[in-house]
Amino acid sequence: MTDQFSSRFTITLFRVMVSLIFIVAGINHLLRTEFVYQKLQSATFASVAAMFGNPHYSIIISGVAMLVGGVSFALGFKTRLAAIGLLMVLLPITLIVQVGSITSMGPLFKNIAIAGGLLFFIVHDAAGYRVDSLMAVRK
Repeated sequence: MTDQFSSRFTITLFRVMVSLIFIVAGINHLLRTEFVYQKLQSATFASVAAMFGNPHYSIIISGVAMLVGGVSFALGFKTRLAAIGLLMVLLPITLIVQVGSITSMGPLFKNIAIAGGLLFFIVHDAAGYRVDSLMAVRK
């Protein structure tokens, strides 16, 4: 394996692995809205979620954002923009649902690690194998 292939493959794998949590969570938000709502209501800072409007609508909107952003990020289409959007969804979810509960320390630090992965792609716009590269060749 060449260093360039290995590096591009690893970056692509990293991006796809980070995206999977958003794709799965987005589907979960859309198909199991009531379950997600109940989980939200039991969160320490559930009252903060009400500031964003009707929680059911927020769950659906965040589900669509995670699904669309996750697929875009996985494919490497508008990678930096997808990473920014996913981070903007991840931060309020983390602050509202995971912060303040000793039982959610694992998920809290998981979200911190995911945020680090997203920040990597926001700052470096790492060029693994991606749709953006294919589109640039065609221009």
